[in-house]
Amino acid sequence: MSLQWTLVAGFLYAEIAVVLILMLPFISATMWQKLFKSRFLQSLASYSNFYFSAFFVILLLLFLDSIRQMNKYSTAKDQEMSHGHLDAELQQSMRMFRAQRNCYIAGFALFLAPVIRRLTSLLSKNAELIARECASLKQAQSAADAAKNLMAEKEKMEQQESKDNRQNEEYEKRVKSLESELKEKSQELLKAQKNLESMKSQAEATNKEYDRLLAEVDVLQKQVVKSGGEGDKKNE
Repeated sequence: MSLQWTLVAGFLYAEIAVVLILMLPFISATMWQKLFKSRFLQSLASYSNFYFSAFFVILLLLFLDSIRQMNKYSTAKDQEMSHGHLDAELQQSMRMFRAQRNCYIAGFALFLAPVIRRLTSLLSKNAELIARECASLKQAQSAADAAKNLMAEKEKMEQQESKDNRQNEEYEKRVKSLESELKEKSQELLKAQKNLESMKSQAEATNKEYDRLLAEVDVLQKQVVKSGGEGDKKNE
């Protein structure tokens, strides 16, 4: 195997190892995302497109060259088989085998290059989706906690309102009872005032009668005194 195909085979084996490592189940996409965002790989990321394009073009050229060699050796093998030379036929078969081997190596290497690129992009997107999912779950949890707090505050407010309503009802009942008591007291006061006025009028009438009686008593006393004075004079 020539040097170039040895390098291509080594590159193919490295690609297979990278694919197997990327497919390991116990390494999460978040860990791969952290690795991809490391300083070393970020420094290489600016040249990654150039490197990928260069390796892809090289592999494509080698793949096309292997196909060309396969076609060439296939035609030469048919010619040697038509002439019946066994040694030449074996050499053409060996060259054909090498061309096919090189075609398979270049083809698989060419195929695995975009596969690795796609795997890395999918792992990065998966890690971003996981991060978004975690953030969404945290937001949903915080929203649920806020909703629970709001519901608890609403229940407290409703309980406080019901308590206030009961207190207001009690206050209204108390006010109504006080109003009825005040009405009864006002009626009793009116009756007392009427009784007082009647008692005042009776007292005034009694005073007038008393004054009249006093006047009559004074008159009678004066008459008695007068009559007593005249009797004393007669006796003398």
